[in-house]
Amino acid sequence: MIDKETRKTICIAFSNGKLHDFRLFQDSKTHIHEKTRAETDSGYQGIAKVHPNSVLPKKRSKKQPLTKEEKKRNRTISSERAKNEHAIGFIKRFKIVSERYRNRRKRFGLRFNLIAGICNFDLFD
Repeated sequence: MIDKETRKTICIAFSNGKLHDFRLFQDSKTHIHEKTRAETDSGYQGIAKVHPNSVLPKKRSKKQPLTKEEKKRNRTISSERAKNEHAIGFIKRFKIVSERYRNRRKRFGLRFNLIAGICNFDLFD
């Protein structure tokens, strides 16, 4: 989770191997305050049941393409999320986060949190 205004990392969750984003969110038992607006990508389908104050883009289907208004809304949502994605990309510049981790699994959480702290300190200061 990243704070939109300060662009700083608030919360980190990770798992062993590949895991869907929304499943990782559910398994982490992270609670978002009900007044907080959660801007998510389309990988979080079903988050409205868990957190009603969430915004996610509308997905198209083969039978129902998106209207111009829906495309425009998706574009504004993605432009707002771009700031968050830049912060995530900054964290992923540290290769141990984006590639296969080859050290002791026990220390990965500590190192991930340290990297997030470094990025919080360095990103916009």
